[in-house]
Amino acid sequence: MALSGLSDAQVKKACIEPDPRTKDFIFQQTMYRIKDPKRSLDFYTRILGMRLLKKLDYPSMQFSLYFMGFEDAADIPADEDERTKWCLSRKATLELTHNWGTETKEDLVYHNGNSEPKGFGHIGLNVPNVEEACKRFGELGVKFIKKPNEGKMSGLAFIQDPDGYWIEILNHNNIVKITSG
Repeated sequence: MALSGLSDAQVKKACIEPDPRTKDFIFQQTMYRIKDPKRSLDFYTRILGMRLLKKLDYPSMQFSLYFMGFEDAADIPADEDERTKWCLSRKATLELTHNWGTETKEDLVYHNGNSEPKGFGHIGLNVPNVEEACKRFGELGVKFIKKPNEGKMSGLAFIQDPDGYWIEILNHNNIVKITSG
């Protein structure tokens, strides 16, 4: 028997209209465990252009959270309590979790979900021009899993962050071309 994905009819049957009580729910964050916050913060700010929205420390449990996102600096509240509430109301942030001391453990490697056993795969970053973004990433020494013109899905790329997590680099117009071509 040949393998295939769900038919459009099966998808329609599986997806129901959201319950009205969920209308104010948002997808707020994806969490990555990171080994070295200095390397990760540099990557997500300097390389990807994200901004640190909020840092939260938990000394009794020995970890810190760094919330990253694409927000205008002028919109970030100065008051720390207001900043926390504001940060946790943003859509699609990245929560970098650093368990204190991991940066000194040479053999520590977090599972990125793309090796066996497979699980989590990647996050995606929509950019205006995939080729230009990838040219810049290459100049900055970013590790590529897939360059834009490699493989069957031309027009998108995959890079890795310092902990080996995959990041898809895409442009919504390219995806339309890939799926309709």
